[in-house]
Amino acid sequence: MASELCKTISLARLEKHKNLFLNYRNLNHFPLELLKDEGLQFLERLYMKQNSLTTLPENLAQKLPNLVELYLHSNNIVVVPEAIGSLVKLQSLDLSDNALEIVCPEIGRLKSLRHLRMANNQLKFLPPEIGDLKELQTLDLSTNCLITLPERLHLCHSLQYLTVDRNHLWGIPRHLCQLPNLNELSMAGNRLAFLPLDLGRSRELQYVYVDNNIHLKGLPSYLYNKVFGCSGCGSPIHVSEMKLLSFSSGQLSVFLPAEVKSIGTAVDSVLPLQELTMRTLYNAFSRFLKDLNFMSPISLPRSLLELLLCPLGHCHRCSQPMFTIVYPKLFPLRETPMAGLHQGRTAVSFVAYCCSTQCLRTFDLLS
Repeated sequence: MASELCKTISLARLEKHKNLFLNYRNLNHFPLELLKDEGLQFLERLYMKQNSLTTLPENLAQKLPNLVELYLHSNNIVVVPEAIGSLVKLQSLDLSDNALEIVCPEIGRLKSLRHLRMANNQLKFLPPEIGDLKELQTLDLSTNCLITLPERLHLCHSLQYLTVDRNHLWGIPRHLCQLPNLNELSMAGNRLAFLPLDLGRSRELQYVYVDNNIHLKGLPSYLYNKVFGCSGCGSPIHVSEMKLLSFSSGQLSVFLPAEVKSIGTAVDSVLPLQELTMRTLYNAFSRFLKDLNFMSPISLPRSLLELLLCPLGHCHRCSQPMFTIVYPKLFPLRETPMAGLHQGRTAVSFVAYCCSTQCLRTFDLLS
């Protein structure tokens, strides 16, 4: 077997092959023949599925500098090493069905990466540097142990397909709603209790799957005309609606008196002064919101500016931004255009969020 492997690699080097298939070779170590002398300078695609590799060599990029696709499905790799960041031409990386526990921050150096698949591993977190992958189009993280997703994931502006099925997610970052090209989002089989209010606001997002999230009781009404899956959602265990529909404005560096925050409640027609202040600031500085370093007549802490950049949501009736308070309105799933697809198998309702009692009274799904 070893001699046959050497012959295969030697032939690829001699004939300057661009593709090399080393699947099902029972390899315990990365073949030294691949790293011999100058390596395989012309190789673009390396397939090593269903072996027993546990790590990757540090000089991988030096010996295989033109790799465009690296396919390592079904091995025993535990760590994505720092060396991976030197494969600057890499466009597709498949590490599915391994034993991954750690992804190094250097993965953010793969500026040409378009497809990243790490399904069926043991990942508990991802490095923030994942947000540096500006060309990333496909990200598959299904069947891992993720509790949360990195906030900077929303910086992957080319992302079109995001799959995080069968993890331990309780929620997803609201910033993901800002992804301009996201077309399909699959989050089935997690522990989701709520979804961001603005999910579905983007026209590009057409497919959303949240099946088998038993704690999920509501869907943002922006999803009512999308293609979505939610069968198996809803739990017979009582979950407080107040818990589901409670939100936080985050930790601000501006300290407001308690009486300012307490004015107004969800049943009053008077908004809290904190909310009115935030909306006024948002409207006043809206033309500067894309630049956190703009000069303004009022000095605001960075954390406050970041909250202004990403409000809690937008009113489904008038699109007014909301920061500290929302007015929820539930619509049973049977009243929506997509209800026929689910045949009563779910307890999920659509939830509209409004900025005032007036919008709450006048909002309708078809308005």
